[in-house]
Amino acid sequence: MTDEIADFGRRRRDRMRAVLNLLQEAGEVRVDDLVDRLGVSPATLRRDLTQLADRGLVTRSYGRVGPSEHLKEIPVGMRGSEASDAKRSIARFAARLVDTGPQAIAVSGGTTTREVVRVLGDREGLTVLTNAVTIALEASRSPRVKTILTGGTLRATSLEAVGPLAEAAFSALNVATAFLGTDGISADGGVTTHDDTEARTNGTMVSHAGRVVVVCDGSKVGRRTMARMADISEVAVLVTDEEAPEEALAAIRAAGVEVHVV
Repeated sequence: MTDEIADFGRRRRDRMRAVLNLLQEAGEVRVDDLVDRLGVSPATLRRDLTQLADRGLVTRSYGRVGPSEHLKEIPVGMRGSEASDAKRSIARFAARLVDTGPQAIAVSGGTTTREVVRVLGDREGLTVLTNAVTIALEASRSPRVKTILTGGTLRATSLEAVGPLAEAAFSALNVATAFLGTDGISADGGVTTHDDTEARTNGTMVSHAGRVVVVCDGSKVGRRTMARMADISEVAVLVTDEEAPEEALAAIRAAGVEVHVV
């Protein structure tokens, strides 16, 4: 019964994520079209839309639904707890970039960065500095890893702490490597995210790291979102997958970034 309940929860989360992704791409759509696209009953979709509306993520009118002004990014709780094979492959490769021996790394929020921390869980003498609750929880699973969680104002969408307290923590500590997740990376746009405050906080993390490694799936490569976390010149390594556009990868390589496609 517990497995059935968990499976039901995953399917509902997947449906709601699909709705939000569609609304981000298409704007307002007809409810009947969503029923057809998702292959669910009108009653099931109404329940999902009610929950999304209660969270302030969608707006509803008669027979139609659209994205609310708060829907800049998919909430972290709806992004899925299981990483894709591509993200796991990216994480395994990126983890090998961390030398053995005692050292500190900084890690931003994200599903791919969380996989990196998961792979690094057996390292002795590793300290993980992060402003993301999801990363801190993953790091704390290992008794071998020391976890430092910054203070700050918690963003409900990403579960990342941002603002002066988080920036002060990143400024106080120097780390060997910063693993940075992103909503977009391009040669001309740099490394970007949806929120300007989050960008400033992660930018502070970047500026106090000996090396910056960006980890992301190929859909983020060549994409630019609103707020810049780092210039492309500040990135040492990009690890992505084979879905990344070759033209965008070539431009990033030309900017001096070491690119690995796994």
